[in-house]
Amino acid sequence: YSSLKGVSNKTINKIYENITKNIPDVPEWHRDIVIQNNNWSSFKDSLIQLHNPKKIEDINKNSLAYERISFDEIFSNLLIFSQIKKKNLSIYKKPKVFSSEYKLKIVKNLSFTLTKDQQDIIKEIEDGLKKDKKMLRLLQGDVGSGKTIISIISGLNVVASGFQVALMCPTEILATQHLNLMKSITQELNIKIEILSSGVNKKRQIEIKKELADGAINFLIGTHSLFQETVSFNNLGLIIIDEQHKFGVKQRINLSEKGGKNCDVLLMSATPIPRTLILSTYGDMDISTLREKPFKKTKIITNIIPEKKIPDLINLIKKKIESKQQVYWICPLIEESKKVKLTPVLERFEYLKKYFPENVAVMHGNLKNDEKINVMKDFLDKKFSILISTTVVEVGVDNQNANTIIIENSERFGLAQLHQLRGRVGRGNEDGECILIYSKSISENGKKRLKILKESNDGFYISEQDLKLRGFGDIIGYKQSGEKDFIVADPLYHSHLFELAKQETDLFTEANLPIDKFSTLLKFFKKDKILNIIDTG
Repeated sequence: YSSLKGVSNKTINKIYENITKNIPDVPEWHRDIVIQNNNWSSFKDSLIQLHNPKKIEDINKNSLAYERISFDEIFSNLLIFSQIKKKNLSIYKKPKVFSSEYKLKIVKNLSFTLTKDQQDIIKEIEDGLKKDKKMLRLLQGDVGSGKTIISIISGLNVVASGFQVALMCPTEILATQHLNLMKSITQELNIKIEILSSGVNKKRQIEIKKELADGAINFLIGTHSLFQETVSFNNLGLIIIDEQHKFGVKQRINLSEKGGKNCDVLLMSATPIPRTLILSTYGDMDISTLREKPFKKTKIITNIIPEKKIPDLINLIKKKIESKQQVYWICPLIEESKKVKLTPVLERFEYLKKYFPENVAVMHGNLKNDEKINVMKDFLDKKFSILISTTVVEVGVDNQNANTIIIENSERFGLAQLHQLRGRVGRGNEDGECILIYSKSISENGKKRLKILKESNDGFYISEQDLKLRGFGDIIGYKQSGEKDFIVADPLYHSHLFELAKQETDLFTEANLPIDKFSTLLKFFKKDKILNIIDTG
């Protein structure tokens, strides 16, 4: 147990020993065969054993008592997801009715051919849109696998069905990029597409909101501002959320209801998610996984160098600029931290300005939105060659002329995040190069992470390795909803229990039994609060 100031360990042990004597007997909520096959004791006896271990092995993660309590927690989590799914299936919506007219026009105008995976997933989404039950789907795929075009085609199908579509992006830069792409491929279609974000002037924002409420806008792209109370849609039929693996269960429930009963929801993530995380984080959703990447002649080479070799990079950058190529230089912090010695972005800007006075710009989170957009626009327009930035370029930014990315203090980033950053280069006709700079204080774990990245460009493999190295609770992006998913269970160590819990929740759901049987279990793990949201939603 955690120590308490002024209270001895002996006293703490005594308190817990007395409490465990008063744990009430609770009726068994699992099937007898599950308990017997796993040699588990009752919930009460397992708790007592964990709090009063006879030997150190009794509190290991693989002990029977620890497994039993972990299984109960995992089961309660999946049970909540099954109830959300059940609630969604009880809501009847107006099915989307559309032909392939828009899709065929878009596909014909593309400069590339859709992969089989892309075609299959477009069909999966079309089937979901045409049903009379709400679609709640996660589309996951590696960097560069082509999720955006899937979402655009799916959105246009919904427009063809007489509904409006909202596409929400994490940054204004990405929203603007999506707007430009959509306008370029929908020129032949009679569709009104607009962008709504804080960067749009106030007068135009008011006009857009009115046009939206009147139904004059078919497809709206924007940031979180899309879901302010002042924004009302005339006939919203699909919400697409790009790069929102940061959305928790509660946000997903609220979001689905914001669009009304006729609105389907499609989430997209470019961070491939291991199966255990899918079950524990997205168990309420249908999953589409995009594994096949469009054929490309280019590749990305990853190199790892110590920080003392930074001066050697000046010549490399000169050569890149001479060949009319551009460079990203990524730093983790904006200003110097007293606790951690990292090179901040502004300091690196001053350093590179000495060598490339007219050819370098800086971008970070403290800039205003319109300033960020202007910097990125100038970079895309080749007005300068080196962009020094924090991780605001991580998601989706597409500059086919930037083929080198240098990441400073790379050991400070998660593997998934480094893979995302690396995905900013090699998007054109030239091979990409990713240079990972590490500091003197790099740990053994840090070295392992960088080695994995050097050896593989497969986001699914990298995601699995990230999970193994860093543990479930520390994976970038998954723990940002403000709630800890598991108190006892370790999704990495207890992955076998997830499969069993999935089988058991599926059996329970198919039998359509009342959930009251598990009310005590849900209270133990504080899942009853989410159940209340589902019931009142």
